[in-house]
Amino acid sequence: MFDSTRRNFLRTSTFSIFSLVLPDSVFRLFPNQDQVKLGLISDLHLDIIHDGKARLGVFLEAMQNEKPNALIQMGDFVIPKPENGAIIQSFHAAHPRVFHVLGNHDMDEGYSKDSVAKALGMPAFYYSSDLDTIKLIVLDGNDPGGPTKQGIYDSFIGPRQQSWLINELEMAEKPVLIVSHQPIAGIYPIVNSEEIQSILSRFSSKILLAINGHAHVDQHIEVGGVNYVHINSASYYWVGEKLEHESLSPEIHENHPSLKFTCPYLDPLFALLTVDPKSRKISIHGRKTEWIGPSPLELGYAILSESEQKIYLQPQISKRKI
Repeated sequence: MFDSTRRNFLRTSTFSIFSLVLPDSVFRLFPNQDQVKLGLISDLHLDIIHDGKARLGVFLEAMQNEKPNALIQMGDFVIPKPENGAIIQSFHAAHPRVFHVLGNHDMDEGYSKDSVAKALGMPAFYYSSDLDTIKLIVLDGNDPGGPTKQGIYDSFIGPRQQSWLINELEMAEKPVLIVSHQPIAGIYPIVNSEEIQSILSRFSSKILLAINGHAHVDQHIEVGGVNYVHINSASYYWVGEKLEHESLSPEIHENHPSLKFTCPYLDPLFALLTVDPKSRKISIHGRKTEWIGPSPLELGYAILSESEQKIYLQPQISKRKI
């Protein structure tokens, strides 16, 4: 069982820090100097990973000690089956302010976006919220109507949502944090990523950061004056049926048949994002762990190049300074 203590979270955080200095244009938008801290977890995949409840528990315990302003789960959390209701409730009970993002796998097993949003208590598929000294904009990368799909899944932000996004950015009077499940830049982006990048770049003077999950990688990229950061999965990397293997006991694999298509992480990954107007910095304190069994590279995974895997496909939310 992994170590759930705050001490362990801070120990791992000492080598897992992303730090970004705020430009003047963004700094001037803060209404005061109050710090904002956000607990981030992405891609728990409760219905695939064997110990998802325990992984979420580690995150919630760490955040109880850190006392963030809010918690954000960034998609691919749980399929809203009746038996998963207690997990959703435990997340809601952990903090008075929680935010959800729609992941593509949250709609697996025939669940609709409406049913997922209702189960999670979301106000809409995409929405905005004032969060103390910043503005949160949550996007939905699951719009239908894209020119292509990613496998069987929609991966698109359509015209109606784009118009809404532009209006939200035009009206924003506080620095903006963009949150999406699917990446807008970097590895495995939405199919109209350049279109959305162009919109965000127009408002780069208002944007703190754009964060996403989905890709299960550890990446930072800057495009058009906007910094994009991938928040790694809490649980594993998916390698697919061609690289089927067993990293855990036969009993676990029997009860969790999709695990054989993954490379699990030994400990859960999550992060604490801090926006500090006083120091004019954004930092992300993350975690680093190990693979259970062979890594994707050791298995011969080839969708990403060897160099990409050595840099981005690691069981960590890594140290970065810009």
